Amino acid sequence: MTMRSPLVHPAKPRPGDKVAVLSPSFAAPAVAPAVHEQALRRLVEVTGLVPVEFPTTRKLGASPRERAADFNAALADREIRAVLASIGGEDQIRVVPYLDVGLLRADPKPFLGYSDNTNILNWFWTHGVAGFYGGSTQVHLGPGPRVDPEHLASLTAALLDGGALEVTEPGESEDFGRDWQDPRALQEFGEREATEPWVWTGPPRVITGRTWGGCLEVIDWLALAGRLPANDDLVGAVLLLETSEELPSEALVRRWVRALGERGALAAVAGVLVARPPTSALGAPRRSASERARWRAAQRDAVLEEVSAYNPEAVVCVGPPFGHTRPQWILPYGGEVTLDGVNRRVTAAYG
Repeated sequence: MTMRSPLVHPAKPRPGDKVAVLSPSFAAPAVAPAVHEQALRRLVEVTGLVPVEFPTTRKLGASPRERAADFNAALADREIRAVLASIGGEDQIRVVPYLDVGLLRADPKPFLGYSDNTNILNWFWTHGVAGFYGGSTQVHLGPGPRVDPEHLASLTAALLDGGALEVTEPGESEDFGRDWQDPRALQEFGEREATEPWVWTGPPRVITGRTWGGCLEVIDWLALAGRLPANDDLVGAVLLLETSEELPSEALVRRWVRALGERGALAAVAGVLVARPPTSALGAPRRSASERARWRAAQRDAVLEEVSAYNPEAVVCVGPPFGHTRPQWILPYGGEVTLDGVNRRVTAAYG
């Protein structure tokens, strides 16, 4: 596949259709079934789609082969019209070798996920099928008093309506919600704070490209496994970058982005979109507001400096919430995103 080869954009389900809710990484529904069940109810309420679980959706310790079997079964089932990940994890790289590309190509379906699901999204992309970066039933549908409006707008666009949406700033953000074992997790958000303006660099021009990228930690694994796309396939693309709740340091982020530069990926792309990074993790001491601001600024500056060194013509925007913070925008993965460096706007096309 080359950048000139169009990706397949799977047909969208209709209200009443069945969609698979799978755990191709960590089976979070087994740990917090009340949050999972509220997520399934809300999915029905906001989309009219019918969620279907598979054997490993709630099975802790399922092997990579078992999880892949469920994913393949969802691809093979003609009644299943989309696949949603319950959450990410850390070993999905071991699931991908068991996935069946013949099933993917025979009946392409929208797949929604982020974080460790970068592995499967990259597998889709490599085999010519677009997906969506974002969405986690366990994180963005189940907890709290409601589904955030930004997430809901992009979820329904990805699954049902298509069209183009401007990606806007919610004005508030949380790194994580309440512990899922706390009954208040079903009714309350986590601790939210006001957000900062997005930062733009590069020439004041408008670029549109199909997206690739994901969680930087996973991109590093994909590189070691030899699963990154060729640079020629990234010419004119918009690179999506974000970091996880493992909170990699500014130095590590800089090295990852620099390595993408040395590979030639940064020179190939037309633009880079970097998500607001989390600065704290559940169970760890929470940094002060000033420390959190410095953490975000250090990561931002590291990315901007490295991208500028390898591609000063790239349009770069840092700050949109499409990664590990909430509210979260779901973005096309292999679909088109427009970075308007003149008016400083981000627009996503949902097919």
